[in-house]
Amino acid sequence: MVGMMSMRHKGASVSELTGTYLGNTMKQVMRVFSVILLVLVGVAFSTGPANLLAMLTPDILDSRFWLAVVLIYYFIATFVPIDKVIGKIYPFFGICLIVMALGVGGAILFKGYHIPEITLSNLHPSETPIWPTMFISVACGAISGFHATQSPLMARCLTNEKDGRKVFYGAMVAEGVIALIWAAAGVAFYDGTGGLLTALGNGQSSVVYEICFKLLGPVGAVIAMIGVIACPISSADTAYRSARLTLADWFQMDQKPVKNRLILTIPLLAVGSVLTQFDVQIVWRYFSWSNQTLAMIALWSASVYLYQRKRFYWITVLPATFMSAVSFTYILIAKEGFQLSTGIAYPAGILFAAVCFGVFVYTCILGKGKDTSKASEEEKATA
Repeated sequence: MVGMMSMRHKGASVSELTGTYLGNTMKQVMRVFSVILLVLVGVAFSTGPANLLAMLTPDILDSRFWLAVVLIYYFIATFVPIDKVIGKIYPFFGICLIVMALGVGGAILFKGYHIPEITLSNLHPSETPIWPTMFISVACGAISGFHATQSPLMARCLTNEKDGRKVFYGAMVAEGVIALIWAAAGVAFYDGTGGLLTALGNGQSSVVYEICFKLLGPVGAVIAMIGVIACPISSADTAYRSARLTLADWFQMDQKPVKNRLILTIPLLAVGSVLTQFDVQIVWRYFSWSNQTLAMIALWSASVYLYQRKRFYWITVLPATFMSAVSFTYILIAKEGFQLSTGIAYPAGILFAAVCFGVFVYTCILGKGKDTSKASEEEKATA
C-alpha cells in the first residue's frame, strides 16, 4: 500500500504520506518515529553480520574488525547515490538469499528432521503470553512498518506501476517464505522451542553458524551464511539511507550537494555506532515494537487513502485496528515498556483500538473530518 501510494505521490516518504491523509500532527509523529525506527534497524543489523563474518574468519579477524567494516560500508551506502553501490551488489545478495533459502529448507525436508505440527497451544519455554507478544516478534515477515519506510525508495526507481505487485507485494511474500524456513529449521534442528531457546543463549549468530554447517557442509554453509549476512546488511544500509532522506524531506535539504548529504549521514552513523555498544537484544525489542507501531500508522493512512477513492478500505481498516490493539497492549505489558498487568493492559489495548476505529468512522465514513480531495487531484496528475 505504501509503495503504490508513494508512486502516486511522486515518491513521497511514508511520513509525508501520513501527513497528507492523517494530518500535520501525525506527520510530525511519523517523522520522529521513522527516524528512530530506521536507526534501530541499522543498529540491530550491525552486530549480527559482524559476528557471522568473524565466524567465517576465526583466529584471523574478530567481530570488532568486521563491525568497523560493516559500519564503513553503511556510511558509503548511505552517502552515495543508490545506483553506485546498493544497486550493483544487490543482485549478488539476492542470489545468495535464494541459495540459502533453498539449501536450508531442502536440507530440513530431505535429511529426516521432524518439523513440529502446527498448534494453537503456547509453545514458549517461559510461557510468555501469545497475545500480543507473537504479533510483535513476527515482525518483518508479516506486517512491517520498516518495509513501509523502504517502499518509497523503490517507488522513486520504478517507471511502471505494474511492477509494484512484484516489487512491493512480492518482496513481502518472499521474506515471509524465508522467515518460515528459518522458523522451521530452528525448531526442527534443535528439537523444539525449548532446545532452540537454549541454543539462542549463545547468540543468534552461533545458531545460524551451526545449522548452516551441519546441514550444508563447509562450502554450502559459506554460501548460505553469505545469504544470511546479506539479509540484515541489505536492510540496514537502506534503513540509514531512508533515515537520511526522511530528514532531508523534514528539513527541506536538497541532497544533490555533497555537503548536505554529509551533514545528515555523519550524525546518523555516529548515533548508530554508539548504540551498537548496547545489548542488541534490548535494541531489537524496541525495534520490534516501533516497527509494528509504524505499520499501524501506515495502515490507517492507507485506510483514509482507500476511503477517499471509494475503494475497499476495510482491507486495511481491519488490520489497522488489530495492530492498534497489538502495539498499545505490548508497550503496556513489556519489560522495556510500562510493565503493567494483563488485567490492565488487555482492556486498555482493546479500548485504544476501538478509539482508533471510532475516529476513522467519525472523520471518514460520517464525513466529519478535513477534506483532502486535493491529494486525489495531484495523484491523478502524477499517474
